[in-house]
Amino acid sequence: MRVVREWSTPLVRSVRKALRDPVVVQALRSAAAATVAYVIALRLSPEAAPLTAPLTALLVVQVTLYATLTNGIRRVNSVVAGVLVAIAFSLLVGLTWWSLALLIIAALGVGHLVRVDEYVPEVAISAMLVLGVTTVGDTAWARILETLIGAVVGLACNVLLPPPVWVGEAGASIDGLARRMRQLMLHVGEEAAGRTPVERAAERLHEARRLDHDIVQVDAALRQAEDSLRLNPRVREGLLHRVVLRTGLDTLEICTVVLRVLARTLTDLAKEREPEPLFEKEAGAVVEQLLSEIADAVVSFAVLVTTHVSVSAESAEARLTNELRTAAGSRDKLAQLLLDEVRRDPHQWQLYGAVLTEVNRILDELDTEHRTRRLLEELDRHTREQRERLPRLTRLRERMGVQERLWRNRTGMSGRSW
Repeated sequence: MRVVREWSTPLVRSVRKALRDPVVVQALRSAAAATVAYVIALRLSPEAAPLTAPLTALLVVQVTLYATLTNGIRRVNSVVAGVLVAIAFSLLVGLTWWSLALLIIAALGVGHLVRVDEYVPEVAISAMLVLGVTTVGDTAWARILETLIGAVVGLACNVLLPPPVWVGEAGASIDGLARRMRQLMLHVGEEAAGRTPVERAAERLHEARRLDHDIVQVDAALRQAEDSLRLNPRVREGLLHRVVLRTGLDTLEICTVVLRVLARTLTDLAKEREPEPLFEKEAGAVVEQLLSEIADAVVSFAVLVTTHVSVSAESAEARLTNELRTAAGSRDKLAQLLLDEVRRDPHQWQLYGAVLTEVNRILDELDTEHRTRRLLEELDRHTREQRERLPRLTRLRERMGVQERLWRNRTGMSGRSW
């Protein structure tokens, strides 16, 4: 029994971990929806093998409910448009090599007119499949029926079984980006404290440039999380969550750009001072300390952005505030040391000033008051755009008290978990 328990525990953990993986979830949901759609179509469609229904369900079901709804509507429109084009051609010219060419051109044009986006080729595919059979009328209506069955099953799959919210995965991506930035800052600080060859400084510059690829990956994970929050019945205040994560990533992206500029400045400084150290001994030690403190603040900022429990978020905000205050003190000390150095030797005053400017920019971006103002601005912009785009829905939300709760959370945001 003990051996069985020892084996079962890791197995259960592996299964639970797999069920949280987006690829596994997508495969299970798609397979289930396609199977159910095929079983229903066997009973309702006159076709012997109604494969259009499971194909539609497979294409409609996505990881998020928002993507499922949007994809389902566009796919149904594309299939119906293709069938109508095929019926028109069958009545007028039938199937020949030249009518097939005209059919494809007409179907693609209709697809752009009805705005089905990525399903434009599906209009032409549907038209060719329907036109290529003898009993055009029966096949056309059977294909429309199967498409509707697949779309309804796909939509019902996500409505009855709401998809998971991928905020945790997006938060992990943001945290990973912050920790990679921290490692780079620590390495830059350690090397700035001594004599740094130009080649080594250039390597750090290339590492800073590679962070752009990490930003792209985090942005993709965040877009998936944003879609999972839209129209999800398990999520309250989805807009607030989306704005918090998006503005957090925007801040880290700005810090990444500034870090790349800082690495470039240190590379230029290494060229100017070679073979001497980048800074005098005391100033170099302060630079190392300052970059270490900023690196810790970046990680604390990521924790603050991705934490949704009030107690943990308040402690994260307090830790970030203390780290920024400490870093500001080190910056002032470095500024005085660099000023003394410039008075003795003014040759590198522009590069020293650039170092301080870039450090100030990062500290300003991480400041909690700056972040609060940014959140309020983004919420104002989203609310204004929603009122302009959907005035009736906005009035309905205000009557139900949704807008009032959102504004209440907005006003208390500076003392909460964001």
